[in-house]
Amino acid sequence: MWHNSILGTIGNTPLVRLNRVTAGSPCTVLAKVEYFNPGLSVKDRIGLSMIEAAERAGDLKPGGTIVEGTSGNTGTGLALVAIAKGYRCIFTTTDKQSQEKMDVLRALGAEVLVCPTNVAPEDPRSYYSVARRMAGEIPGAVYLNQYDNPANSEAHYASTGPELWEQTEGKITHFVATAGTGGTISGTARYLKEKNPDIKVIGVDTFGSVYHKYFFTREFDESEIYPYVTEGAGEDILAGNMDFGAVDDYTRATDKENMLMTRRLAREEGLFVGQTCGLAVAGALKWIEANRGSISEDDVMVVLLPDSGFRYLSKTYNDAWMRNNGFLEERPELRAAEMGVHLELRSVRPDETLGHAVDLMVEGGVSQLPVLDGDEVVGSLTENDILSRLVRDPGAREQRVRENMGPPLPVVGPETPLEGVTRHLSTPPGAVLVRHGSTWQIITKSDVIEALSQQTTSDE
Repeated sequence: MWHNSILGTIGNTPLVRLNRVTAGSPCTVLAKVEYFNPGLSVKDRIGLSMIEAAERAGDLKPGGTIVEGTSGNTGTGLALVAIAKGYRCIFTTTDKQSQEKMDVLRALGAEVLVCPTNVAPEDPRSYYSVARRMAGEIPGAVYLNQYDNPANSEAHYASTGPELWEQTEGKITHFVATAGTGGTISGTARYLKEKNPDIKVIGVDTFGSVYHKYFFTREFDESEIYPYVTEGAGEDILAGNMDFGAVDDYTRATDKENMLMTRRLAREEGLFVGQTCGLAVAGALKWIEANRGSISEDDVMVVLLPDSGFRYLSKTYNDAWMRNNGFLEERPELRAAEMGVHLELRSVRPDETLGHAVDLMVEGGVSQLPVLDGDEVVGSLTENDILSRLVRDPGAREQRVRENMGPPLPVVGPETPLEGVTRHLSTPPGAVLVRHGSTWQIITKSDVIEALSQQTTSDE
């Protein structure tokens, strides 16, 4: 038997039992290993589905151009289909993605445009915006938009869900997956719950993404968004394919936990997988530990592992990169609540004078002041800004704070890991606010240095 093209090899990926990394688990944990797809990731499934849907709709015609924003894997899946069907591909991606991903896309004949990561989705420089613009400018081009394209989740309803049901002979009780576009977890969950409504679906998020908090509160909290290293999971938008109603619970893990688990899967299970795979398994184990009372030895949990480790040779599997990001240190991950001193926060209101702000800074020996309007952080003052202002205009002491304040200090939650705090501190004004209910905590670079020093001392 043979296939007429590489497209015939998509899907029907194996289930592999996890043994060492899940030691002590009260239930069976199986991995759905998606790197057995020809493009080495789960995204091959949606590449074929979205292109065929565009063809049926008449949007993509022979010789046309496919434009898409991708973290790498979706682009690979689309490129394979484009080769088989004779389409041109143009992909936008972000500068946080691994070089291997970009090299693969170019090797498959695609054009790749690299856009900045740390810009808002609506910014004209974002990879979302650039993809939309190019699709509108190129004759015969179609923007597939994996985030909102229903053919994304439909691919998993039609393939991933049925495969899991058949491979476990209907014994699956829990399904765990990460989410970016949301298509994998939503489409698979929809099928599985039609077969058995009691199957629990658990989403796994990374710190820096909005999904985890949104699941529990239905609040899109921009303060949850900050740069993170893990590629291909989490979002700073609410993707149209993400069906939170199909998910029963959510957990999350840090970049460091994700990277270390990714390496463990390779060394202890022989599964040479990518970063989101480590995230999925780390999250699954956290969920199991928190819900031991409701899990039995008869339960069968399936964790979807999206891609291959070959995409991350220069990152997760590179010791220098791991050390540079602090992922090989064995000490516990510091959280925001463990840094700085929990004192009454000195702040000013927008209608107070700059002179009053100066007096507060001198009295408190602080170099930054947040500007609060009620409970809302609306701006900030730094000693450098104030000094520059007073040198130019000594009478500025009588001016209002609102006329002189800079952008608000970033706000994070008490459980934000060290990596999330330090990324905020790397740019002006060099301080981070931590919200503790109705009270606040402020963290500066010196607070982080002191916390790390104390941690090192206690380790010794």
